[in-house]
Amino acid sequence: MENTSEFIFSEETPARLDVYLTEKLPHLSRSRIQNLIRDRFITVNEKIPAKTGMMLEGGEKIIVIEPEIETGSMQAEDIPLDIVFENKDLLIINKPAGMVVHPAVGHFTGTLANAALWHDPELEGVGGEKRPGIVHRLDKDTSGLIVVAKNDSAHQWLQDQFKERTVSKTYLALVDGHPPTPNGRIDAPIGRDPSHRQKMAVTSESRGRPSVTEYFTRETFPQHTLIEAHLLTGRTHQIRVHLAFVGCPVAGDTVYGRKKATLGLTRQFLHAFQLKICLPGETEPRTFEAPLPVELQTCLDELRQK
Repeated sequence: MENTSEFIFSEETPARLDVYLTEKLPHLSRSRIQNLIRDRFITVNEKIPAKTGMMLEGGEKIIVIEPEIETGSMQAEDIPLDIVFENKDLLIINKPAGMVVHPAVGHFTGTLANAALWHDPELEGVGGEKRPGIVHRLDKDTSGLIVVAKNDSAHQWLQDQFKERTVSKTYLALVDGHPPTPNGRIDAPIGRDPSHRQKMAVTSESRGRPSVTEYFTRETFPQHTLIEAHLLTGRTHQIRVHLAFVGCPVAGDTVYGRKKATLGLTRQFLHAFQLKICLPGETEPRTFEAPLPVELQTCLDELRQK
C-alpha cells in the first residue's frame, strides 16, 4: 500500500526540495525522490513543483506519496549471472554480450535487471520500479562489468561516485585500422544524430554534451589495433562514437563502423574489463576485473597467430 508523509519546512536556511527530503526520508535515495517529484507524487503548498531542486524558503507544506510498487511490473527471471563480487550492498556482474541491462521498448524480458531480481528479490524498487538497482549501463552488445545496488543507500552512494566521476571504468576495444596517434584524448561533444535519431554522433557544443575518452594502444596488427579506453564522461555509445570519429571504429560495430563486420565477429569487440570503485562504507577504492569473453579472446589469438 502507498505511504504518505507530511512536512513543514522550518529550517532557518533555504534548502533544495530534493536535498531536504533526502534528509527527512533516509530510506529513499535522492534519485528516487527526484523521480517522485517528476512523477507528481510530491506537492509543495498543494502544487506540483516545477523543478526537483526548487528552493524552500520557509513555512512550505510538503506532502510525499510513496506509491505501492507495482508487483509484476518487473518480473524476476531465473537467468544465470556471472557474479564477480557480492556483499550486502551491491552486486558486481560480468554481463554477457547480447543481454540488455534493463527493460525497455522491445526488451521487456531477459534483461540483467530481471535476472538480478531473481537472484535477490529485495532489489525491487531500489532506485525506481523500472530499473531495480541499476546505477549505470552497458550497451546490449558490450560485455563486461556492471554494478547493481541492493538498497537505496548503496544506490545513492554509487550514483554519487558516478556523478562526481570518481569511478574508473576501463574497456578493451579492438578497432579496425589504427588511431591517429598511439595514445590520445578525444574531447568532442556527443548528441543525437540529426539524420538518424536512434544513433549518437559528434556534434557542435550547442547540440551535444561534453564527452571525453582517453585511449592507449596495447597491441598493433597490420589492419587492427587493440586499444584500452578510459571514459572520463559517460555518454550513450561514447567509446563507439569517439573511436569512429577518429577513423578507427570498433571491430564488429555495424552501427558506427563497417556495415559488414570484419574478422568474422558476430558482435562488437568492446569489453568493460576493469572497474575501480569505492564500496559503501569504505574509504579506499577496490579494483575488479573480468577477462575477455571466449569469442573475443579467440579472435585476438587468431590475429596474433597471423
